[in-house]
Amino acid sequence: MITDKLKELVATYIQGIAINSAKIGQGGNSTSPAATTLDVQIGTTTSIFSAIKSDDNVVEVQAVFQGSSSDMTGKVIREFGILDSSNNLLARVNFDGVGPFSSNENLEVFFLLEVE
Repeated sequence: MITDKLKELVATYIQGIAINSAKIGQGGNSTSPAATTLDVQIGTTTSIFSAIKSDDNVVEVQAVFQGSSSDMTGKVIREFGILDSSNNLLARVNFDGVGPFSSNENLEVFFLLEVE
């Protein structure tokens, strides 16, 4: 068992230091904990990226990707990843495909991480 204080400290570290950016991709297979990259990453970067602590042990990540990016237009998105400052994949979520996106649409993704 870890204490509530350690949960809070770990969440603070994740929110303030570990999480740095997000990527999306077209891969949609199951997630392996040994994964180091997204399956089929596309080069789109976020127009908005934030990670906040919404509770002592919960980190909420928000990422917005713009359809005006030539990499996203016309594509179906099936995976989302969170990376650190060295581009190490920290978390990956696959989901049912959304899209294809036109140049005037955005994709907004929310990711909740709870330290237990």
